[in-house]
Parts: sequence; C-alpha cells; structure tokens
Amino acid sequence: MARITRISSGGEFEKKVGYCRAVVAGGFVHVAGTVGQGADVVSQCRSALDIIANALEEAGVGFSDVVRVNYYLPDRREFEACWPILAEVFGDNPPAATMIECGLIDPKYRIEIEVTALAPGAS
Repeated sequence: MARITRISSGGEFEKKVGYCRAVVAGGFVHVAGTVGQGADVVSQCRSALDIIANALEEAGVGFSDVVRVNYYLPDRREFEACWPILAEVFGDNPPAATMIECGLIDPKYRIEIEVTALAPGAS
C-alpha cells in the first residue's frame, strides 16, 4: 500500500474547500496552489513562497527539489514584477514552469503558485 502524508497549513480555504497544503505521495511532494497576503503582486508572491517553503520544509525538502511550478495570475502583465523573486528562490535549480492567466478564488489575489518537488529519498 502506498504511503501518503498530508500537510496542512491551516489556510482559510483548506477546510472550506476540502484540501490540504501539500501531499507527499508517489515519490513527490505536491503543493497545492498557494496565494499570499499583501497589497500587490510582489508582496503576495513573497508571501505565497513563504507558505510553500514551510510546506516543503515540513515534507523534508526545499526549493532545490522542486521539479515543476505553475503560476496563475489574473493579469499576465503583473508577472514580470515577480521574476527577480522567482529567480532568487529557484537560483541554480530552476524547475519546469508554466504561467497561466486566469481568474483566482478571490479578486484580491494577484498570484497563485503551485509546485511539485521530489520527495525525500526519491531519485
């Protein structure tokens, strides 16, 4: 039987929607789409990355283990402001990435970030 570990961050939508921040299963850490707090896309991007970092750490990995990232923004023109932050976070270990322009769960959110990382011991 496959082992599954679920990680909760206590976010407001986790109980409302019925999901958890991350799931470790099948050799991967799947981190749910994550929004952050702040007045603009840059502060929300930093906040979302902090939440993701905590989930990855709880799973026993870090940003260097991320193999896939998806960015969701309601306005694609705001994405470029986040590039320096993302380049700093992923550094020498850039994952495969996709940016999609779409509506988010609440209009106050300017970016949502979802990552998949290799789980501890996966090769």
